Amino acid sequence: MSFSPLATPTGFLLPSVHSAPPFFTQQPHPGTNATVQDHWITLILGYARHRKLFVLRVEDAEATDSEWLEVFRNERINRKLLPSYLFSILATMVSKNVAIYEPPGQTRSVLLYWRLPEEWAEVLHQWAISTGQLNTILTFYEITDPPIPSPLSNIPVTLLRKAIAILAKTGRSQLITIADGEGVRLFQGTGK
Repeated sequence: MSFSPLATPTGFLLPSVHSAPPFFTQQPHPGTNATVQDHWITLILGYARHRKLFVLRVEDAEATDSEWLEVFRNERINRKLLPSYLFSILATMVSKNVAIYEPPGQTRSVLLYWRLPEEWAEVLHQWAISTGQLNTILTFYEITDPPIPSPLSNIPVTLLRKAIAILAKTGRSQLITIADGEGVRLFQGTGK
């Protein structure tokens, strides 16, 4: 059995630890389990960034049509991540502030922070500068579904709101209520 990295059909490079059967099982020793979970968190966030996935659900560990299938299963060694272990990994991700429960009030689905809200704020601000849209009122739809795909395409509104709030603290954004819902005006501002 080879413990070398493996490229998936989507072009993501799975780490060699993905070929180790114990990787797919919750480990009884707390220190070992913490190390394995750290590997899972790195893998999940890296894959989410590669595929631009924002949401992860416990059910994704079992769904045969899941976008996560190539990460949560390894057919070569006949292993798969169990939902109960993914549930535990999600809780750890939330405790480490690399995910939040979304929607709030439940613990089976998270919004992944493969970029932290502060990083998304900078992406949003740079996008507004590069597209010449400073001082223009933009709807959330114009940001999340622009005519030309951008790094902000399909960003969840929850995450967009957090980015806008961060920019507002430095005088670089203003949330605006408009006829169709909400919008934002971005300013040059003073930076961080």
